[in-house]
Amino acid sequence: AAGMLAPVAEVEFGEAGRRLLELGLRSAEMWPAFASDLHRAAGAEVGLMRTGTLMVARDEDEARELERQLTFRESLGLRAERLRPSEAREREPALAPTLRLALEAPEDHSVDPRLVLAALRSACVSAGVEIREHTRVVSIESHGARSSTSPARVTGVRIGGDGPELVAAGQVVLAAGPWVEQIEGLPAQARVPVRPVKGQILRLRDPAGPGLLRRVVRFRAGYLVPRADGRYLLGATVEERGFELRPTAGGVHELLRDAHELVPGVSELEIEELCVGLRPGTPDNVPVIGPGALEGLTWAAGHHRNGILLAPLTAELVVDVLAGSEPAGPLLAACSPARFAAALARSESEHAPAPRVALS
Repeated sequence: AAGMLAPVAEVEFGEAGRRLLELGLRSAEMWPAFASDLHRAAGAEVGLMRTGTLMVARDEDEARELERQLTFRESLGLRAERLRPSEAREREPALAPTLRLALEAPEDHSVDPRLVLAALRSACVSAGVEIREHTRVVSIESHGARSSTSPARVTGVRIGGDGPELVAAGQVVLAAGPWVEQIEGLPAQARVPVRPVKGQILRLRDPAGPGLLRRVVRFRAGYLVPRADGRYLLGATVEERGFELRPTAGGVHELLRDAHELVPGVSELEIEELCVGLRPGTPDNVPVIGPGALEGLTWAAGHHRNGILLAPLTAELVVDVLAGSEPAGPLLAACSPARFAAALARSESEHAPAPRVALS
């Protein structure tokens, strides 16, 4: 993940896009306090950079699309400013002189996900949380339904390793990303469709130190995200290739080519790492957060491109569910696992064997 906190830049048309925008705006508001809490708990920074985002166009077709995107954001009451090429280059001198148009989203920021995860790990260990790394969860364990009014209830998880082990629990949070559907034990009606979406991303470093860019720069097929230490994240491909994790020359070439056209200085950066990862996507690309059909099981999955952005909000909603307090109703309803139940039931019915009929 590049760590963009960009609900304004990433808002999409349609009802699902509106639901995701509401979640993203709320979580983006929470990030400064979340970062401060992590700093106090772990004694470490998370690389929060509050410098805004530029969305840029390199030709007339992309400029027309940016104008359309600006109108759309204005209709939603979002803050975005149209910039002439000269104004954009005043803010970011490294941009190419051939730039046609830019939009600035001053409230879209970024963090460093690796620093975030390190701080979260440190905070958890300090609080007495037991972490088992590189341990496969084989199945969710549960007791069957006793009646139509008493659904099946989770009893724990079975984990792999040298020997299968049952970890008993009255509450389980399912946050397995794109591997959700590989975990056994969930009844068909309790499942949620989550698929892997491959992404390739380059980690670059400027040997001269920071300064090439201050803001996140987003273009038609990717983005450049600066870090405070002179590193940059260039990404990312979006590939529907299942669990295939091999890097490809074509994916890297397209990222570098497109970035070079808009920020020529990218060609002088050193390549430190090529990362390949899997985003967890749902059919509508809105996450699934909250209680599902299996009592005691809480979902926190399917965040697709917005896992880092939605981290603090997801945590708050999940804690509300686990604590039995009244969660933020509209926000939780927007990402309820139950929204897929009808589609799953139809799919099960369509794939059921045809009934046998005896003719006499």
